[in-house]
Amino acid sequence: MEYILPILFLFISFIYSSLGLGGGSSYTALMAIMGINYQLIPTTSLTLNLVVTFIGMINFWRNGHGRFNLVAPFLITSVPMAYIVGTLHLPELLFQIILIITLIFVLVRIYLFDGLAISYQLSNKERWLLTICLGAVLGFIAGAVGIGGGVYLVPLIIMFGLGSTKEASAAGAMFIWANSLAGLIARFQSGTYEIKFILPLICAVVVGGFTGSYFGSTKYDAKTIQKIMGVVIIVAIFFLIERIL
Repeated sequence: MEYILPILFLFISFIYSSLGLGGGSSYTALMAIMGINYQLIPTTSLTLNLVVTFIGMINFWRNGHGRFNLVAPFLITSVPMAYIVGTLHLPELLFQIILIITLIFVLVRIYLFDGLAISYQLSNKERWLLTICLGAVLGFIAGAVGIGGGVYLVPLIIMFGLGSTKEASAAGAMFIWANSLAGLIARFQSGTYEIKFILPLICAVVVGGFTGSYFGSTKYDAKTIQKIMGVVIIVAIFFLIERIL
């Protein structure tokens, strides 16, 4: 496990960072499969999200895809929610249930709604209602299980015509970074942090994050590979359900 996780996380960070994502869903899924202490999983995922999306922000925003006014409304409720939930000590069973539900929604987003576009134009009131509610839900997920929420936010921005694919990726990177920071601060204060375990994984995702976000912001789209990563999540759900039962 000492060498397997860094190698897998390098690959994951490369794929997800090319879309402006941190990879938290797959980090969390793999750690759950390998039986990592459930209290360390959110902390580790949030830390790796923080590193990868910071790199992603630099590359996507440097190439002119950043729009602060696009992501700011979502942060109004997501950041406080991520911090508040991050201070809670969830029982392991509740953590596993929330994680399974979250991963199922990730699969739905990857395989069923990836190419969906909605022609309906949101009014200003509807747009604010959407951003406030969605921000709160994604902030809860970030604080509870360490998934930054960008895997949901990016396609929704595209589906509702709020921004282009590259602009959505840039917004996703900033959104995940802010929520991960809020959740990580809360969990760091509670003492659920193990630097010896996290440090090799940080080194791995730095390499993957730099290369992936560079190619994603300038050259290609890795949506097909992201679908393949959904297989990892399916396996994780199976093992989690088996462990609960």
